[in-house]
Amino acid sequence: MDHVLAPEFLEGLSELPLADLRARRREAEQEEADLSYLRRMLHGRMSIIEAELRHRDPEVESGPVVDELATILGDEQRSTRGLGRHLTVEPSRVDEHRRSEEQIIADAVISDVAARTDAELRDAMDRLAAHEVEVSEVRRAVQKAMDTLSAELTARYRDGSATVDELLAPGAGA
Repeated sequence: MDHVLAPEFLEGLSELPLADLRARRREAEQEEADLSYLRRMLHGRMSIIEAELRHRDPEVESGPVVDELATILGDEQRSTRGLGRHLTVEPSRVDEHRRSEEQIIADAVISDVAARTDAELRDAMDRLAAHEVEVSEVRRAVQKAMDTLSAELTARYRDGSATVDELLAPGAGA
């Protein structure tokens, strides 16, 4: 990720060979997919904690969190306010992100929310939320790099220095 966010990653794009430009774009896209996956994991864990805290509220009628997991973790719960990017890659560093997340909060808090105090759950929620903000900021920076790379690719197609035939050639990539 540091490579994609380094200033030199976006320097001299107009001089790069088309294959190198596409490779950088794919690298940035992979980072964005990995960060998006991490955000989804964080949101899921935060939703589980929120559901447990709601379940404990005497003013709110709700069943055990385990009964709500399918709804809590389902796609309907995901925000649709994103950038609407279509990613062509899958997350590649799931284990690495999992370790990062575990440093923020131990799995025991999430795996047995009913055994935790309200204070422990709120502390876990605060740490997860703070981490989510950090991940979102990095993700936005990666998306900005992707946009810069995409703009250079688009400019090359527009001015004729790159063609669709080259794009469709075997091994060319997107």
